[in-house]
Amino acid sequence: MTQPASPSVVQTDTPMATRPHAAGHERNEQSFLLQRVQPAMAGLMDGSLSTLAPIFAVALATHQPHYAFFAGLASAIGAGVSMAFSEGLSDTGEETGRGSPYLRGSITGAGTFLGGVLHTLPFLIPDLHVALVVAIAMVGVELLALSWIRWRFFKTGFVRSFVSITIGGAIIVGISAAIGAAG
Repeated sequence: MTQPASPSVVQTDTPMATRPHAAGHERNEQSFLLQRVQPAMAGLMDGSLSTLAPIFAVALATHQPHYAFFAGLASAIGAGVSMAFSEGLSDTGEETGRGSPYLRGSITGAGTFLGGVLHTLPFLIPDLHVALVVAIAMVGVELLALSWIRWRFFKTGFVRSFVSITIGGAIIVGISAAIGAAG
């Protein structure tokens, strides 16, 4: 008489993706991506890129890091509030499975503010050249972080993500530098 195998060693031909616990895990992971990571990523990217233009334009036009700081702070706050409302009002989350609009809006707004304020803070340094170097280094750190998030959560190649995001940032910095230098 043979003993039945214990449940932990029972083999099955059912693929992992069709097992109930695996399917639930995939749904939870997809919900996490749609409801938390994607809004945070959109916010961080928007804040990191959209606030570059006013900060660098003001810094190069006035040669006053103090003015660039206030331009960056105002841009980060304004962009954060705008993105929070934009994401929060984009859909109820019921039809799309994207979750609570209030939570998504809060995550997006906070991410946008954070992305914008990180390269604004160096303009508290009174020396413009030092502030610019530190701000540019901070932008580099932001681009690396965004690339890592895309690689980690969205399975996008790290180098491809970094190049794509850097091209967007370079276009914005180039335009804002030209506007600032013309001022």
